[in-house]
Amino acid sequence: MDSPSHLKHTHPWLIQRLLAILLPIVDALALVGGFVIGYTIERRFPIIVREVPPPPIFSNFNTVLPTLLLHTLTLLAVFFFARLYHRKRALSRIDQTITIFAAISVGVTMTSGLATFVLKNTSGDIDYPRQLVLYAWFFSLITVLIGRELHRDLSIRLRIAGYARDRVLIVGSSPIAVSIVNQIRSRPELGYEIVGAVNGAAVSDVAGVPVIGQAADLPALIDDNRIDEVVIALPEASHEELTRLIGLCQRGRVSIKIYPDLFAYMAGGMSIDALGGMPLLTVRDMPMRGWKLSLKRGLDVIGAMVGLIILSPLLLLTAILIRLESAGPIWFCQDRTGLDGRSFPMIKFRTMRADSEAHGPGWTVKNDPRVTRIGRWMRSNNWDEMPQLINVLFGQMSLVGPRPEQAYFVQEFREQIPRYMGRHREKAGLTGWAQVNG
Repeated sequence: MDSPSHLKHTHPWLIQRLLAILLPIVDALALVGGFVIGYTIERRFPIIVREVPPPPIFSNFNTVLPTLLLHTLTLLAVFFFARLYHRKRALSRIDQTITIFAAISVGVTMTSGLATFVLKNTSGDIDYPRQLVLYAWFFSLITVLIGRELHRDLSIRLRIAGYARDRVLIVGSSPIAVSIVNQIRSRPELGYEIVGAVNGAAVSDVAGVPVIGQAADLPALIDDNRIDEVVIALPEASHEELTRLIGLCQRGRVSIKIYPDLFAYMAGGMSIDALGGMPLLTVRDMPMRGWKLSLKRGLDVIGAMVGLIILSPLLLLTAILIRLESAGPIWFCQDRTGLDGRSFPMIKFRTMRADSEAHGPGWTVKNDPRVTRIGRWMRSNNWDEMPQLINVLFGQMSLVGPRPEQAYFVQEFREQIPRYMGRHREKAGLTGWAQVNG
């Protein structure tokens, strides 16, 4: 079993993922609690005293359960689109309260309208007092804020204790870099662990942080030190230099932040964050975290299992036809580059002769003589890709994502295509945007 100190350094992503999954659960419980409290108090202390008592059916809490479910699901969806599950390190309580106030106001209004259509002619179609909407809004706001504060306190305690910290690399040695280092040190609740600094000048440290390399060493430093976030503190650098640095930092799932200067031309892909009042532009963030990542993985597993079960007779028939036409293995396994630039054995049906790559890898050309007859049919219908459902089931690929390429071509493309390695921030996919759009 992992010791607590071992978890601090080897599994911070596990704690971060659990915290991310816990947040929507806390919100859901808070929304349920707020609705129940509102229902209970509304019956005992109505804002407007009714001249006519409520119908007996309303006195049974079971009759409002469909409305409670609709209330909870609608507000969780509104929270998601309001980016309340997008992790921010230094979000003020005032900003969070304003955002939650707006989200709950919109969500409760939507629930009131949706209940008229969704629950019509069902057991949940009841004439409940409209003032319950006001009670549900008020107490949901209170309970969500309390739940968020408890989650925030738990996150801060774990970060201060050394858990759930992101490993950070600072690029630069300017006064701005020194300020960023001092901010991180003075605020352990932000959850950063500074691994080192990268600097081209002849200095050994930046505010006590050791210089562990130069800009050209960034790819190796990021991989070797398992860096989660790079902060570029070079406000005097040119656009060309900043672009080059960002390209060097695009490794795996690394988030890149830069101290803003004249970098507005990239604003289409940036978001603004803060570090103790110092603005930072996020030019590359982790695209999927926490429960969203778990949900995608769940869909992958279910989709792969269903696909393999339904297609198993056809897959078996294909295997027999391949073996009857030409000697050699049924499967073609080839190392491809996937998530975080790591290689994995991608499985396909063999569509060429067994000796097709005897002289090294190469692109398939039109009417390639190496392709078998059954292989030509499979390629035209992409049927040869179906065994990759096994890769999806094993977690090496996803149903949807960028298609994986051979390491030989990845090295070639990364030198020719700017920001090419950004595609490896996600798992390789059985199909993707490029395939759908031809």
